[in-house]
Amino acid sequence: RIYGFYDECKRRYNVRLWKTFTDCFNCLPVCAVVDEKIICMHGGLSPDLTHLSDVARLPRPCDIPDTGLLCDLLWSDPDKDVQGWGENDRGVSYTFGADVVARFLQLHALDLICRAHQVVEDGYEFFAKRQLVTVFSAPNYCGEFDNAGAMMSVDENLMCSFQILKPAEKRARLTVAGMSADGRPTTPGGAGRALTPPRGVRK
Repeated sequence: RIYGFYDECKRRYNVRLWKTFTDCFNCLPVCAVVDEKIICMHGGLSPDLTHLSDVARLPRPCDIPDTGLLCDLLWSDPDKDVQGWGENDRGVSYTFGADVVARFLQLHALDLICRAHQVVEDGYEFFAKRQLVTVFSAPNYCGEFDNAGAMMSVDENLMCSFQILKPAEKRARLTVAGMSADGRPTTPGGAGRALTPPRGVRK
């Protein structure tokens, strides 16, 4: 609800549509492994993730708890200034350092962690000596940032490539009275979990 999706569903259709989306999201897989070498999730790693089979034992469908493995897979973030595990500015889950990434990949014989969850200026951004990549597919996030978006493709040899979605021109994104130029409501600010951190992205 914090990021405007509830309001848009209610304005364009009805609240029942938002509830249907939520029920669907609660059933979706929270993690995937590509060819036993690339692990993918929305947020990041968890101190509760000791075996990959732990993910398969997560009950689905379910609401997202405030702590624990499921919460971390959806909400944790890498942080270049952290060693081990740190407190997350979002007020939920953890941050983790490059040492956590390296240790996790070595322990599970994986090559790469692919995740999203944070705005990055060029649409994708590597971390921990290219052992983790953040891929953010929405250019001009919420109509407030000048970030590009990106999509990552993986070929049969596990070579990764990126398609960049360029940000729109600023003049096409002017907002008036809480509405963007294309008719979308702007993101409400304030209470609840923090807006996805821009990581230096120009507003």
